[in-house]
Amino acid sequence: MSSAALPSAGPPPTRRARVNWVPYALLLPGLLWLFVFFVVPMITLASQSLQEGDVDNGYTFTGNVAIYGQALQDYWPQLLRSVGYSATATVLALLLGYPLAYFIASRRSAWKNILLVLVIAPFFTSFLIRTLAWQTILADDYLPARIARAIHFTDLLQLLNLSENSSLLSSKFAVICGLTYNFLPFMILPLFTSLDRLDGRLLEAAGDLYATPRETFRYVTWPLSLPGVVAGTLLTFIPAAGDYINSKLLGNTQTVMIGQVIDAQFLRVLNYPLAAALSFVLLVLILTLVTAYVRRAGTEELV
Repeated sequence: MSSAALPSAGPPPTRRARVNWVPYALLLPGLLWLFVFFVVPMITLASQSLQEGDVDNGYTFTGNVAIYGQALQDYWPQLLRSVGYSATATVLALLLGYPLAYFIASRRSAWKNILLVLVIAPFFTSFLIRTLAWQTILADDYLPARIARAIHFTDLLQLLNLSENSSLLSSKFAVICGLTYNFLPFMILPLFTSLDRLDGRLLEAAGDLYATPRETFRYVTWPLSLPGVVAGTLLTFIPAAGDYINSKLLGNTQTVMIGQVIDAQFLRVLNYPLAAALSFVLLVLILTLVTAYVRRAGTEELV
């Protein structure tokens, strides 16, 4: 039989790609949670910031964008102060947390667990109680303040404009100490996770190549721990920038942070549009700083 008589074979049947819905189903609860408790409140807050009126007569949406200019004009010192305090506390938390995280990561498993429990133990106590405890620690009649005055540490604080008198309490120093202490675990835990994953053979290889401990840290340990550094600094800076408990309990009228202003506008002054506008200004400021920082950190990590 000739080949012309044979039926021509058509293209093979195509299989329809099956869509795996399992990842989307697993994401759905988290997305719903974010939508209900983040997106909806943010939209409500944005709408509230553009309203006009008062508590007695009610508020009406008027699209009053001028409220943002008023918020920046009236409260820019508190905004800058919040960024300055939180940035200082973040740097101090990094300086204190990195050696401690490195020490914990270098211990054996049993000691790691014990030390990690000690790090997170303060979380078993209320944030408010932990901050109130600093009022006792820094009080004028207690040992830390007496030692600080004896060694002229309070004079140094006054020279650095961190205190207005010989007291440790009710000062910029007290607020920064409170922020650093309360958010220090947020710095230690990401650093520990990053350092604990370091391959010890890389450190041994650096030693075999005659690298000094300083060079080993600079060119091996520090670059490999940068993801933990970035995560820790973000987890510390972001909540510290919006905090108001530390400035309220440990500071004075010259240490008011923007979170304290927002709290007062919402709960005492009852100026909801201004409070909502301040909240959005703080959000945009934090997002801008965080975006610039992450890009900078990513560039250094690649280098």
